Order: sequence, then C-alpha cells, then structure tokens
Amino acid sequence: MSQADIGLIGLAVMGQNLVLNMCDNGFTVAVFNRTVSKVDDFTNGPAKGFSVIGTHSIEEFVQALKRPRKIMLMVKAGQAVDAFIEKLLPHLEEGDIIIDGGNSLYKDTQRRYEELKEKNILYIGTGISGGEEGARHGPSIMPGGNEKAWEHVKDIFQSIAAKADGEPCCDWVGEGGAGHYVKMVHNGIEYGDMQLICEAYELLRNGAGCSLEELASTFDEWNKGELDSYLIEITSQILKTKNEKGVHQVDEILDVAGQKGTGKWTVINALEMGLPLTLIAEAVFARNLSSFKDERREASNAFQNIVSKPSIDKKSFSDQVKKALYASKIMSYAQGFMLFREASKEFKWHLNYGAIALMWRGGCIIRSKFLGDIKEAFDKDPNLQNLLLDDFFKHAILEAQADLREVVSKAALMGVAIPCLSSALAFFDGYRTEKLPANLLQAQRDFFGAHTYERVDKPRGEHFHFDWMGDKKEKSAKTYNA
Repeated sequence: MSQADIGLIGLAVMGQNLVLNMCDNGFTVAVFNRTVSKVDDFTNGPAKGFSVIGTHSIEEFVQALKRPRKIMLMVKAGQAVDAFIEKLLPHLEEGDIIIDGGNSLYKDTQRRYEELKEKNILYIGTGISGGEEGARHGPSIMPGGNEKAWEHVKDIFQSIAAKADGEPCCDWVGEGGAGHYVKMVHNGIEYGDMQLICEAYELLRNGAGCSLEELASTFDEWNKGELDSYLIEITSQILKTKNEKGVHQVDEILDVAGQKGTGKWTVINALEMGLPLTLIAEAVFARNLSSFKDERREASNAFQNIVSKPSIDKKSFSDQVKKALYASKIMSYAQGFMLFREASKEFKWHLNYGAIALMWRGGCIIRSKFLGDIKEAFDKDPNLQNLLLDDFFKHAILEAQADLREVVSKAALMGVAIPCLSSALAFFDGYRTEKLPANLLQAQRDFFGAHTYERVDKPRGEHFHFDWMGDKKEKSAKTYNA
C-alpha cells in the first residue's frame, strides 16, 4: 500500500476542498471520516482520479501515513477535537504531528499543545480562512503550536496557501495557541468589516434613497480604490443578484444575523486584556440586536415618524460614506493590532505583525489592498505602538475624519443606527484626547469605595485616597484596588 504525505479527518466541504488542493500541489492524502460512508462517497466522487487514499478505521488511517505522521483534523471545534485526539493517541509515536484546522478557541489549543507536548506529540493549531473556495484554491493559513512540527508541514501549507505578490499567505505564527489566536482576531476584524459595510449600505439605501442598482455600482467603484477588498467585491455581486422570480435575492433574506462565536471570543479576550476593542464589540452587539426581530417590529410601530430626515445629495453623501468607511476600517484594524501587541507580551509569542498582515493579503475573507499598507507600516517600524501613529494612516485619518463626523451626524438626524461607524469616531476622539474625564470617574470610585487614585504630580503607580466626607485630608495608599 502506498503511503500518504498527510492525513485528513473530517470530510465536510472544507476538508474535502483542502484534500483536493493538496493533491493539486503534488501531495498524496489519506482520508477518514467518522461517518465512514463519506470516505467512499468522496473517493468515488469528487476525489476520483486524485491521489487520495480512503481509509475505514483509525488504525488503517494511521498506517497509511509516512513518518512522522501528519494528521489534520477538520472537525467541529470543542469536544470533537478532543475525542479524535484520544482515538489517535494509542496509534501514534513520538514526533508524530496533529494539526487542528478548525476554529478552535486558542485557550483549548494552548491546553492541547501542553498536554501533547508531555507525550512528545507535536501539536499545531492552525487558523484557516477563505471559506470553501479558499480551501480549494488557496486559503490564508495561520499555524502555531509546537515549532518542531513546522519544518515537516511548511512545504505542504505554503504550497496550498494563497499567494500575494508571489509570497505564500502562510507563515509560522508562534508557540502554543498563537495560530488560533491570530485566526480569532482575524474573525473579529471580519465582524467589524462586515458590519461597517452593512452600515454604509443602510445609510445609502434607506438614508439617501439609493436603489440596489445604484448601490451595486457604488460598491463596484469603491472596489477600485483604497477599499479594494473581497468583502466589498462580493457585496457588489450580492446587490446585483436576482433570483428566479426576478427579485433581488438580498431583499428576501430575513434581517437576523447568525454567528459562530469567534467575534464574541475576540471581544471577551479584549475585555480580559483591558483593551478598547470597541468597534468589534459593537459589531457583535449589532448581530445580537438583529435577533430581536419581533421586538424590533413592535418598536418600529411604537416609534414611527420621530425623526425628520435631512435632504441628502446622493453623490456627495456617497463620497462621504466612502471616506467614513475607510477611516473606520483603519480604526478597526488599529484596535485588532493593539490586541495582538498585548497578547504577544502576555503570552510571549513574539508575533510578527507585518507577517500577519501578509498572511491576510490573499485567500482569507478580509483580504484587501489595505493590508499591504499595514505590512509596510510594520516593516518601517516593527515596534510601532499603534497603526494610527504611522505616517500613512495618520494622513489617511486626517483626510477622512471630517467626512466621518458628517456621516455620523447625518445618521443621527436620519435615525439610522450605525454602531460601528459611531464607535470608530468615538475611539478616535478618545485616543487623541490627552486628558479624559476619567479623573472624575476615579474621584467617584474613591468617594464610594475608597478605590484610590493616582495624582498628576506624582509618579505612576503611587496611589492616594481622599477623605471626601471626613477631615478632607489625602492619604497615601499602599495598595490599589482595581
């Protein structure tokens, strides 16, 4: 029996397409699926004529692999991953490699990496973005875990990955859960990008009265400039598409958004890190709000005609919305890379921010021209504290911020909800403000809870408490109660 270069478990569409992609690039792949009939359906169907070895048991699957065995799991995140690891372990040897290609929470990946390291099994948590099409023809791949495994999988991963300017959209991210962490933040940024586009659509359609044909043309035009991206491109295609009844398909879709949890994970992690990922948080909350369809319908009837919409010139407003969208996109990525910087310090991952931007240039859902500008920013200054402080992005924000203010103002007058665009402006104004009203907030906390505060004329880290109701004296505090 011939032996495979790599094995894959989980023959849903993503798994199948990755197998075919590997075969296209000269690799032989062994496959297994919990529902064994899917193996035969695949090998006799889509994989017929490809270099695929179908197997019908874990034992047969493992025996079909070259050493060190490389096994990729494309199964549902969570318990299913742990279950397959347990099934595989009795059949593996030291130095064998397990790869989780699903959307696992980075904390689970970190745990599995540590547990398997003790058994001398090399574990890789690999973020994969690009959907079914990307899996088939070139996704963005974000591997992290046990670096000893990288030399064994590098050729396979970089061969099947998308290419941007000839460079594979795949590189080693870092130890432990770093790969899945980067994918998690990618998905959080994706939530923000999608919601920003939806808000632009809402402003132009229901605020300015643009038709779907006009909107499709507008998004086509936007895709030729700084907003050039996969999501802008497919939005134009969506707005053009009519179904068999001749009706725009988008108008037949219920306005209730789904989510699988990765955006929520990003926001929870930002809260744990103490970072203001405000735009992505609003994108998650916008999806949550959409689920209250019946209540929104009732509220719509209860609060009819409470705003008078201002007169809008479609062309000039469209130009303003374009610039507002671009400025907000910069804010979103600035927040995402703030999270990377903090995680890199917290977990000692030494993340390469420019390399991450390059990995996202092709194959993934958030691929865009804009990511090249981010890579250049970190190439110029690997220690850049925030994207907003890079000369290119500083200039872009200065050019667009007035339009963002106009759009947010007009949206408020129109009564159009734009949580992410509004959040982007609030973040920018907060970030650029040297003195925030947090001094009053600290006074309140000290008043009711003796939580202490720092002083403007003392070194950071030195804390004080004021007796607001008693003898009106300030005392130095040894500890700080956050």
